[in-house]
Amino acid sequence: MPRQDFDPATVKPDGRPAARATLFDPAAEVPWRGSIDGIAIGGPVTVLAYGTDTPGVGPRLHVHPYDETFIVVQGNARFFVGDMTLDASAGEVVLGPAGVPHRFENLGPGRLQTIDIHHSPRWIQTDLE
Repeated sequence: MPRQDFDPATVKPDGRPAARATLFDPAAEVPWRGSIDGIAIGGPVTVLAYGTDTPGVGPRLHVHPYDETFIVVQGNARFFVGDMTLDASAGEVVLGPAGVPHRFENLGPGRLQTIDIHHSPRWIQTDLE
């Protein structure tokens, strides 16, 4: 059954053009790393690519004034979000709510690759360690 969640006639285009930017080089042998601020392409979210081949390694503890959604593309990660610890594998999604300190690390074996969606048109972060 096809989806019909809203009436398309009720939404008017806002005049923004489609846009494109390079987040990472998919041909590179190294883990993907990069970021695109939403403001650079006229969008409401900022997108990061993060990868590491080293178990135990990941971003330091930090916090944002907006939600962050993590998509595990490859490997296994351990997320520390406030008082919670969540393990996630390729194909799973984790939410870091606004104002809640968080970090994650590669559980191994092998490469961890994530796509991190910052619910803001620009990347705003305070490192806590």
